[in-house]
Amino acid sequence: MSLPYRPNVGIALFNQDGFVFAGHSHSAGPEIVLPGFDWQMPQGGIDAEEDIVAAARRELAEETGITSAAFLAATPDWWTYDFPAYAGPPHRLCAFRGQRQRWVAFRFTGPESEFDITRPNGDEPAEFSEWAWLPLAAMPERVVPFKRPVYQKVVSAFSVFATTAYAT
Repeated sequence: MSLPYRPNVGIALFNQDGFVFAGHSHSAGPEIVLPGFDWQMPQGGIDAEEDIVAAARRELAEETGITSAAFLAATPDWWTYDFPAYAGPPHRLCAFRGQRQRWVAFRFTGPESEFDITRPNGDEPAEFSEWAWLPLAAMPERVVPFKRPVYQKVVSAFSVFATTAYAT
């Protein structure tokens, strides 16, 4: 029997200049991080019966401290990726084949002082060791290879927001 996909939401947070938030992942686990491919956008699990946009807002706050975000769009479809083979110690993601994601785009509306990536995510370590505003189109080449096809879809879906002309 095949393992299920974990329901997950990804967040593309754009600033007023059309750049997207990217966090530098570290190997505090259980995420799979490869040197040189260790930047990603926030993402996280969806609770049972949780609305996609509500889950995205919760994950954004948990991973970055951000609450000042205007909703732009959500992808209508679920996109999946499989986890690569893993030989490390057991962890919560071992129960899943990979993740199925919906993505949500927000425009950041607050001051950058609102960011706090050192804030713990419940009992878990911080997701990111540093952050930067990066071009959305650059993200597929900065993420681990098994997530690239999904990130390419995110670029296609949300590239309209990666411009100052769209910032409101």
